[in-house]
Amino acid sequence: MSVEKSQLELIMELEPVVEKELNRHLATAEEWFPHQYVPWSRGRDYDGPMGGEGWTPEDSNVSPEARVALLVNLLTEDNLPGYHYAIARVFGGKGAWGTWVERWTAEEARHSIVIRDFLTVTRAIDPVELERQRMIHMQGGYEATHGEDLLRGVAYVSFQELATRVSHRNTGKASGDPLCEQMMQRVAKDENLHMIFYRNLLGAAFEVDPSQTMRAITDVVKAFEMPGNTIDGFLRKSVTIANAGIYDLRLHHDDVLMPVLRKWGVFEMGGLDADGERAREELGEFLEQIDSAAAKFETRRAERRARQAARAE
Repeated sequence: MSVEKSQLELIMELEPVVEKELNRHLATAEEWFPHQYVPWSRGRDYDGPMGGEGWTPEDSNVSPEARVALLVNLLTEDNLPGYHYAIARVFGGKGAWGTWVERWTAEEARHSIVIRDFLTVTRAIDPVELERQRMIHMQGGYEATHGEDLLRGVAYVSFQELATRVSHRNTGKASGDPLCEQMMQRVAKDENLHMIFYRNLLGAAFEVDPSQTMRAITDVVKAFEMPGNTIDGFLRKSVTIANAGIYDLRLHHDDVLMPVLRKWGVFEMGGLDADGERAREELGEFLEQIDSAAAKFETRRAERRARQAARAE
């Protein structure tokens, strides 16, 4: 078994890659403004000090399932202070690593700004429920599953940023509102650029220590949870989102895990030690389990939709 590199060694060897990817990101990222994606003319006063009208479900033309997804998506984005703290503890605040952390945080902050403004102005979801759940969720804080481990942290965000992109795009499509879809597509575009940064960084880590990186990826895939998993009632909400086809096991396997793993070439890679090979075998077996579970879920969902259609006739 090869000797694993220390966290400090990894950070030092990968810093040139971080700088390269940061420069690529800055050259690629497009400036955009949240206020331009909000239909302000549709807004009106709410009840309370302004003496307006309280929210009712009839105010919204967004589908009920998309409302749930929008709530989860926004609450997830709201917890940015926790994510910033977690990633800064891993990456540090100096050099290219620190510059990336601050840039990433600034870009992510736009997401909660634009989504909240859009939902409030268009009355897409109940603002009272949103605020109450925001308070509960943020007071719970955020704790990274893999602590301050660099490779596991980078592996996690490589998948998580893509998962968030898929969720945002599909939420917009499911909303039934063209403006909502446009707004969510803009947010998803940022998430994709973030994914590319982390994916390329971890790809470079394979060159530094392939076996240690393979083990990190396997551990992350097997324990993966979305960062909003601590949202109150998350399991119930995630079932609604999955049943609507916004984000489910099939999408997680086909559109999130597999594209990134193929890009890294994990199943063709050589130079692994015994633990690296074991990690790859574990990864393959776990992916088969997810694929099988996804197929079962799709079958049950199709049967349930067929029964609902039959009752509606």
